[in-house]
Amino acid sequence: MSLKGWEKRVVKAPGAAARVAEMEDELRLAAGLTALRERAGFSQRELARRMGVSQPRVAAIEQSRNITMDVLGHYAAAIGGQLEVTVAKGKSKVSLLAPHSSGAWNYTSRKKAATTSAGKQARTRGRRPGSRSA
Repeated sequence: MSLKGWEKRVVKAPGAAARVAEMEDELRLAAGLTALRERAGFSQRELARRMGVSQPRVAAIEQSRNITMDVLGHYAAAIGGQLEVTVAKGKSKVSLLAPHSSGAWNYTSRKKAATTSAGKQARTRGRRPGSRSA
């Protein structure tokens, strides 16, 4: 079978269009993140330092198809940008996630709040409701 014939057969297979679209999305995300980093003038190593992660982690982020909003926010902040999420339907657009008025995400305070809350729970465990600590 020729390459052209094989290609036609693969493209006609059930689900092929969806798989191709998914691969295109993955490549677009990877190329977009890499382009943003390079445009900002950072190597993966420098960006890793700014994010507080390892260089292999930055490489994994740039090649991953399953990235959390938190990771994207850290990546954007590390290159000097801001993460925004907008849903567009026709001419209507709804902003779901926008940067704080300060222009940057405040990830530290969320982590600190979670840690403080967990610490408070740990300190109050074992006490009767309404009792005071000494």
